[in-house]
Amino acid sequence: MNAFLTKNSIFDPNNKNLNTEKIILGIDPGTTIMGFGLIKIVNNKMEVLQLDELILKKYSDPYIKLKLIFERTLHLIDTYHPDEIALEAPFFGKNVQSMLKLGRAQGVAMAAGLYRNVPVMEYAPRKIKQSITGNGNASKEQVAKMLQSILKLKTLPKNLDATDGLAAAVCHFYNSKNVVQGKSYTGWESFVKQNSKRVKK
Repeated sequence: MNAFLTKNSIFDPNNKNLNTEKIILGIDPGTTIMGFGLIKIVNNKMEVLQLDELILKKYSDPYIKLKLIFERTLHLIDTYHPDEIALEAPFFGKNVQSMLKLGRAQGVAMAAGLYRNVPVMEYAPRKIKQSITGNGNASKEQVAKMLQSILKLKTLPKNLDATDGLAAAVCHFYNSKNVVQGKSYTGWESFVKQNSKRVKK
């Protein structure tokens, strides 16, 4: 049996007959640090399966960084078999180069999910902060502390990029119970249809 041990149970990724059970992978894409968190939902209760980060600052080649983001995302998908992926969308800033780098990081993480046919949803940073803390202008520290309280985390990671990834997953869970406000993609055709201006013909 292909299964892995969680805190309270054995989860078999091949058995998804229960509609009350779901796994969500949240990712905060970045070319310095990619933060990610996985939550398991059982009967509307959240349990953290994984909270970690991929450190990329030691690599100077930007294409190696993108390759590593793609590979780590695929590894997480193949290990935990998430039902859905939630990504933090790049915020619009004045630094065009930073926006380009973040967009590429998000793109390869998104591509990994679509490659494995996992539905992908992206949320603006403000939307995620609003969902977690009730304040769209909350700091990373405030988001992390709220997640620690909600999910009863004993400790917080040194870099809060990991909790940012976890926040995307929790935001998606909260919003999936209502009308989801964001962009969702169920595969390459869906992505192309919703982003026709971004596709070269």
